[in-house]
Amino acid sequence: MHLVFVAKYRRNVFDGDAIERLRAIFARVCTDFDAALIEMDGEDDHVHLLVEYPPKIAVSSLVNSLKGVSSRLLRKERPDIQSRYFKGVLWSPSYFAASCGGAPISIVRQYIEQQQTPA
Repeated sequence: MHLVFVAKYRRNVFDGDAIERLRAIFARVCTDFDAALIEMDGEDDHVHLLVEYPPKIAVSSLVNSLKGVSSRLLRKERPDIQSRYFKGVLWSPSYFAASCGGAPISIVRQYIEQQQTPA
């Protein structure tokens, strides 16, 4: 599944270090759900994830955990970023989720890798 999370009001929140920390956080959350983070990258105001997960998992539960845990841990690990949150909120409440069943994983992975990761 291809997931996209957008920072609240598309504020410029992420730098290269934040993207790396998010990658590690997302991978841990996926492991807790018996899922696998295949690819993850992003830009200064959003992230793309390619996740393989078992069908018994509700997408909304996985997304809620990914967004909630990442928001809390990023705030804890990078206090300087908290000032870029909008009223203490990192993520927009919405998200994009698309099944990748028809597209080759290599194409989706390539698209995610081509994001303009901030320095």
